Amino acid sequence: MNKINLYKPFLICLVLLVSVSAGAQRRNSRYVEYIKQYAPMAVDQMKRHKIPASITLSQGLLESGAGYSELSRESNNHFGIKCGGSWNGRSVRHDDDARQECFRAYRNPKDSYEDHSLFLRRGARYAFLFDLKITDYKGWARGLKKAGYATDPSYANRLITIIEDYELYRYDRKGAFVAVETEEPVYQHQVYIANDIAYIVARSGDTFKGLGKEFGIRWKKLVKYNDLHKDYTLTDGDVIYLKSKKKKADKPYTVYIVRDGDSMHDISQRFGIRLKNLYKMNRKDPDYVPEIGDRLRLR
Repeated sequence: MNKINLYKPFLICLVLLVSVSAGAQRRNSRYVEYIKQYAPMAVDQMKRHKIPASITLSQGLLESGAGYSELSRESNNHFGIKCGGSWNGRSVRHDDDARQECFRAYRNPKDSYEDHSLFLRRGARYAFLFDLKITDYKGWARGLKKAGYATDPSYANRLITIIEDYELYRYDRKGAFVAVETEEPVYQHQVYIANDIAYIVARSGDTFKGLGKEFGIRWKKLVKYNDLHKDYTLTDGDVIYLKSKKKKADKPYTVYIVRDGDSMHDISQRFGIRLKNLYKMNRKDPDYVPEIGDRLRLR
């Protein structure tokens, strides 16, 4: 995907807000560092297990937060793989879809990369992926989401965005090994797309004012876009949209079944829906608290 490298900062922000294109973003230094360090490992896995290096790298980047997540730093788990009934190795407890879930722990990142390949290769639900061409990263990304690798509805799009922004597809070419050029970063946060809206994932220490300055958006608008109040303290993992959310979810998502811990705001952020519209289409009052098993319309 072509990058807009010569535009002035205000034009970059304009492209972001008008076209909502993550491809317009300049590269995140953490992502570039991660790719430089782990690309050889991903290519080696591709040669031995026939999994596109671009998929392995993009999953590693996304699941590990470019190597900065607690799970990757303390347990060398770069792919968010949970223990499962067949796991006999080291493990660690970590909050994910539920509290204190069991995740695999490794001696080093190389073991994590190898186990990720074996996890896909031996998993019956992923078998159909190996019928795809090694260069079909879009098919692989969508197939991983279809097979249930992650619950995030935008998981496939996030992988594809990373692959195209960082040209990771170049690693899938037979015999190719091309280093990703480093550039002076403009943005500290990777930009993703959900429901055709650009968003970032907040990190510990982030503030609305800091994000507003980074992306050239008034911080009060960021508060409004995300149905929050000005005194809200951002936490690690918060989804923050850079443009106003939509009135309804993307076409594939029509109904959502409430899970433990869900709030109406959580659901609105997950699917990029304005909170007031989520209440309205479900005929709920603002004081409604969703319960496990409730069916909520998304469009």
